[in-house]
Amino acid sequence: MIKKVNHIGIAVNDLEAAAPFYKDVLKLNYEGSEVVESQKVKVAFYTAGETRIELLEPTSPESPIAKFLEKKGEGIHHIAYEVEDVVSKLKELEDEGVRLIDKTPRSGAHGTSIAFIHPKAGNGVLVELCQPGKGE
Repeated sequence: MIKKVNHIGIAVNDLEAAAPFYKDVLKLNYEGSEVVESQKVKVAFYTAGETRIELLEPTSPESPIAKFLEKKGEGIHHIAYEVEDVVSKLKELEDEGVRLIDKTPRSGAHGTSIAFIHPKAGNGVLVELCQPGKGE
């Protein structure tokens, strides 16, 4: 079951350059940043009510975010929906014939378990499923 929109991922070339818009213009609450080595990305989170805005800066030219920026430029990269059990949700979607990028979860920011649904299955939108870690 989808619980809520957990976050909206926005690809940026430079977190420092992007931060003033979210912090000073939109007045969103800065929650912190971290490097997610497995994804070759540095992320910064801002909160808008119960939803997070996740800014993503590549840490390597091989990062999926770097490739996205090369093709499409800065902008919305994905929408993440929170689920109780990402493994069960992936199995359910696979059984329904939904095209997946990930058949097993991987580690995300904040200790989450994440998996992506192919954009072709989501009408052109990259969908992330995320299961919060124990500290969430």
